[in-house]
Amino acid sequence: MRIVFMGTPDFAVPCLQRLIADGEEVVGVFTQPDKPKGRGYALTPPPVKAEALKHNIPVFQPKSMRDGEALAVLEQLRPDLSVVVAYGKILPKEILYFPKYNSINIHASLLPKYRGAAPIQWVILNGEEKTGVTSMQMDDGIDTGDMLLKAEISIPPNMSGGELHDALSSLGAQVLSDTLKALKSGALHPTPQTGESNYAPMLTKALCPIDFSRSAQEIHNHVRGLSPFPAATAVLHGKRIKIYRTQLTENRSAASAGTIVSAADGIEVACGDGRTLCITELQPEGKKRMTAKAFLVGHKLQAGERFAESDTR
Repeated sequence: MRIVFMGTPDFAVPCLQRLIADGEEVVGVFTQPDKPKGRGYALTPPPVKAEALKHNIPVFQPKSMRDGEALAVLEQLRPDLSVVVAYGKILPKEILYFPKYNSINIHASLLPKYRGAAPIQWVILNGEEKTGVTSMQMDDGIDTGDMLLKAEISIPPNMSGGELHDALSSLGAQVLSDTLKALKSGALHPTPQTGESNYAPMLTKALCPIDFSRSAQEIHNHVRGLSPFPAATAVLHGKRIKIYRTQLTENRSAASAGTIVSAADGIEVACGDGRTLCITELQPEGKKRMTAKAFLVGHKLQAGERFAESDTR
């Protein structure tokens, strides 16, 4: 089967690798244009491009999918199927339905829940205990096409968004492989999406500031959902701190929300529900990410000091 692969970030790489390992004929890869990165702003290829070039697969990086350039490439490649994994561009109908078997997407949620750009982070932000990957026959809506196969995993209580990303990336590769096997054998049975759905919008910096008036569990979910990027933040002594890991405690405190109640191996903070939460990993302004214990070596905090209620700078 002649396959065109469309994807851009790290999440999509295992799917491309699995297609190659399964012996599929990947005739071309579409990915986003190179972007400047680092202090020198050197043009850097997306992870999917770097992987494709390792295997001498032709790479195409159109700025638009609607000006005829991408369609002309597909006419030359003559794919039987397009596989789309976190490509980052909306595909017009003439692209979606060009291949014989149209276009299949690997989406990092149990559809129809968590359609949209950031399902991995939002399931944690919302305190979900399970998620998964769905393969889907694409249509011209936003993650609304008929479902093909699903695989489910549980979300451990301390798992971060980054850790869940990696787990779902690997799971997505397996779901893709299983989907193509079923497609070839005629065993696929597309199922329309029905029931509860919600939207998982892109993450913005407006989400980052921690509201310590919320419950300890909600703040814990906030921190791990935004870790490692864009990272939850709080202000201490007038400086913004990124917070990457927290730990729920069994302790309670009558102190006002945001008050430090202990600063020994970690920074224990009072939350809005009377429980405390321990900050265990953070990054001060202008410094590297470190454990809270390492931070406390150079920053002697006292019980009674407070984090700012909001980051308004």
